[in-house]
Amino acid sequence: MKQFKAAIFDMDGLLIDSEKIAVKLFNETCDHFKLGNHHDVVISCIGTNATLSKEIIRKGLPEGTDIDLFHEHWHATYKHRLTTQPIPVKHGAQLLLEHLRSLGIPIAVATSTKTEMAKTKLSAIELIDYFDIIVGGDQVEHSKPRPEIYLRAASLLNVAATDCIAFEDSANGVKAGVAANMTVVQIPDLIAPTEELLALGHLVLGSLEEVISYKF
Repeated sequence: MKQFKAAIFDMDGLLIDSEKIAVKLFNETCDHFKLGNHHDVVISCIGTNATLSKEIIRKGLPEGTDIDLFHEHWHATYKHRLTTQPIPVKHGAQLLLEHLRSLGIPIAVATSTKTEMAKTKLSAIELIDYFDIIVGGDQVEHSKPRPEIYLRAASLLNVAATDCIAFEDSANGVKAGVAANMTVVQIPDLIAPTEELLALGHLVLGSLEEVISYKF
């Protein structure tokens, strides 16, 4: 991996096992408001920032739903869950971060989560000190699958995008990394990559630990 001048990580569903929590609480919020099953809607939100996910929810939930109230309830229960119970760290995350540090490779986070919330999550699991910079979804205008957040992270690290390796779990994130002309490694979380996604030509592995021994 020494050929890469920087490594950029997504966060939710990749470093921390938080997507399952968000999906579960979304479904519970649908039950709370008696809206029925809209699991497909929350799956479409994975990898997007708050603005885009809210628009996806607006289009996906039944007409007449108070989207602001729904979104507020969902995020309030999510924040409560994060502050009352530890978020599991994904398998191999710390091992890979230690490996990259030993190689002297700068490391960034490029997450659709807002910056302060990302810092809170990473601090809670004691991973924050591995990262040179953290770019949250509130720092860019366009959400993943647009490449802006990855390009910003590379720019802040003062590294060309083509010299970066990006780690992702979601389809939206993979598309963003590929559009930024980075080498992209996907560790799927809740959704297996489709044939259409695989056609982008990125690498798919089973865990972050597998990255350490992979011959790039």
